[in-house]
Amino acid sequence: MRDTTTVGLITPEPDHPLLAATTELLGREHRVVTVHPETADAAVIGSLADVYLLKSRTPRALALARDLESRGAAVINSAEATSLCQDRTAMAERARVAGLPFSATRTFGSLAEFAADAGPARPLVVKSRHSRRHDLVARVDGPDRLAELAGAWADEPVVAQEFAENNGYDHKLWVIDGTVFAALRRSELAPEGRGPTVPLALGELPCGWAELVVEVGAVFGLDVYGVDVIDTGDGIPLIVDINAFPGIRGQAGAPEALAALALRRARAVVAAV
Repeated sequence: MRDTTTVGLITPEPDHPLLAATTELLGREHRVVTVHPETADAAVIGSLADVYLLKSRTPRALALARDLESRGAAVINSAEATSLCQDRTAMAERARVAGLPFSATRTFGSLAEFAADAGPARPLVVKSRHSRRHDLVARVDGPDRLAELAGAWADEPVVAQEFAENNGYDHKLWVIDGTVFAALRRSELAPEGRGPTVPLALGELPCGWAELVVEVGAVFGLDVYGVDVIDTGDGIPLIVDINAFPGIRGQAGAPEALAALALRRARAVVAAV
């Protein structure tokens, strides 16, 4: 393999802390190029990078990644795996089939359709079906709250999950190529609202949780991802969300793991040629 590897960043934010730190590491011996997903055209991109990191989940970013893959490019995560994690209905079904402890999920064509149903008999969590920035995630305890949300999000396709009693904190677990990073954050559904993210040592996780989140990657075909897990009592985990290529801020060793993954995948691609 040639000495210099070219790594492409598919992102509108190359200065994101994780990407910036990874670029600094890679840039010492290799070349890093940014591909803005909203303006780039795969058809006019010349020589392909050895590997691309897909740190964007917009429709144009996914289309760009698919086009690059069709030309033989290696993309982390793949467009297919990233797209799967954008659809909470498909996500829940994949997790159910694989036997993962994922929140039971019902899908509705719109929030208005859900509101016209009998309404929640017990607390529910209502989310936009399609995961994106500033999407809907709200706890619903009764018809008044549901009607309030329907007034603002009437046409939004949604999923509904039963609210599971917990201590009000989300375990934010991230994985890069099998390496697990962890933090604790007060949930946005807690009465006090979302709190700060506090790093958590892996030894502080309940038994089996690290292995569980690594299994998620195999099930969903992901190399860089996040898993939100709540403790429903006695260390029993419940997965409430899965995200492709999240920010992973403030985690010692994360940029090094991402840089190593990019180089390993690039070498594998070149070796296969």
